[in-house]
Amino acid sequence: MRNLDAEQIRARLPWDRLEAALAAMFRDGCEAPLRHRHAIAQSEGPDAMLLLMPAWQPPRPGQRQHAGVKLVQVAPGNAARGLPAVQASYILSDAATGLPLAMLDGGELTDRRTAAASTLAGRFLARPDSRRHLVLGAGRVAAALAEAWAARFPIEDVAIWARRPDQAAALAARLAAHGLPARAAASPDPRGFDVVSAATLSAAPLLRGADIDLGTHVDLVGAYRPDMREADAALVARATLVVDTRAGALAEAGDIAQAVAEGAIMPAHVAAELAELCRGQHPGRRDAAEVTLFKSVGWAGEDLAAAILALGEG
Repeated sequence: MRNLDAEQIRARLPWDRLEAALAAMFRDGCEAPLRHRHAIAQSEGPDAMLLLMPAWQPPRPGQRQHAGVKLVQVAPGNAARGLPAVQASYILSDAATGLPLAMLDGGELTDRRTAAASTLAGRFLARPDSRRHLVLGAGRVAAALAEAWAARFPIEDVAIWARRPDQAAALAARLAAHGLPARAAASPDPRGFDVVSAATLSAAPLLRGADIDLGTHVDLVGAYRPDMREADAALVARATLVVDTRAGALAEAGDIAQAVAEGAIMPAHVAAELAELCRGQHPGRRDAAEVTLFKSVGWAGEDLAAAILALGEG
C-alpha cells in the first residue's frame, strides 16, 4: 500500500485536472451514503466531531473499481492550540478485492477537493470575468479557495478577512509570497466583490442578503452542521441556490436548514445540485445581474475522485 503525504497530493492534484476529475465523478455518479457523524465531548469548549465518509464506484467493464473512506475529526478548539481544525486520513482500496491501495493525507485531499468543487460550481455560476474575490476565514480551506479561484478565474484582487486580523494578515502574506494579489480586509463587507467565499466555523451569519451586489456569486463552504451558518435567510432566499447534493445540504447545511425553519424558503428553493449542472440539466447563471449561491457540505464522491487521481489511476 502506498502512502501519499500532503506535498505529494498537492503536486498530483493540479487545479485544472482535479476540477475535471470532480466533474466526471458528479456527472457519472457513485455510491456515497450520507456521512456518519459522531460528537466527541471535550473537557473545555465545543464538541469535536468524528465524520466517516465512504464512497465506491459501480462495476465498470475493463476498469478497476475503487472504494474509499475518509476519517475526519473536526476540532474547533484547535485554533487556540495553533493546529488546523480538521484532521483527516483517506484509505483507497480496490472495491472488488478489498485490497488497500493507498493511504492519503486527508487534510490536503479535503482542502483541494473542496476548493475545486467550489470553482467547478463557479464555472456555471460565477461571471466569467470575475476579478475581485473576498475570502472569509484564514484556515487551510480558505487558503485553498484563494489559490483555486485565482488559478481558474482572472482574479486581480484577493481580500482575506478573519475574526483575528493577525491570522488574515498572515494568510494574505503567505498567498502574496506565492504570487497571488492578496491583502487583508478590514471587514467581511461583501460589497464590491464578484465572488465571496466563506470558510469559517461561524454559528451566526457573516453575510446578509441586503449587502450582496447584483451579479455576485457566493460560495459557502464552512457551515457543515445544522446549527452553523455563514449567510442569513435573506441571502439564501434572494439567490439562485445550488448545492453539492440535495440530501447532504438539506440534512446538514445550517444556512439552508435554518432558512427553511424560519419560513424564508422551502426545500424546493434549491435550484439544482452540482451533478445536474455537470450533466447539462440546469444552465447555471442566466444573466449578469443574477445573484448565485453555491452551498457545499462535502460529498464523499469528491474525495474518491481526488484519491483516484492522486494515485494516478484516474
